[in-house]
Amino acid sequence: MRPEVLRDGTEPDPRFTLANERTFLAWIRTGLALVAGAVAVEGFGIDLDEGVRTVLAIGLTTLGVAVAVGAGIRWLRVEAAMRHGRPLPFPTLIPFLVVATVVAAATLLVLVTTR
Repeated sequence: MRPEVLRDGTEPDPRFTLANERTFLAWIRTGLALVAGAVAVEGFGIDLDEGVRTVLAIGLTTLGVAVAVGAGIRWLRVEAAMRHGRPLPFPTLIPFLVVATVVAAATLLVLVTTR
């Protein structure tokens, strides 16, 4: 059963559909890596204050879930655009992930240098 957005339009070239799926899987892999990072931070008890460690783990998990959800939405939007001959949508995941990564890296840099 196909979602409503994929029921009409022209079937795209299978190569493009498969490329869209590979991109989706790459984003899912990124989301899983973020969740794995959260498990590592919390599970291995790195040398941080417990509250900071918990906030970091929750932040990484939330970011991983957001990336996975965004990947699914992007896959549907790209597939629909290809079916209807429209331009591909702007990849909103990329700026979101860049900002989140910069904030996380800056926070970790401050934590490490102030110890």
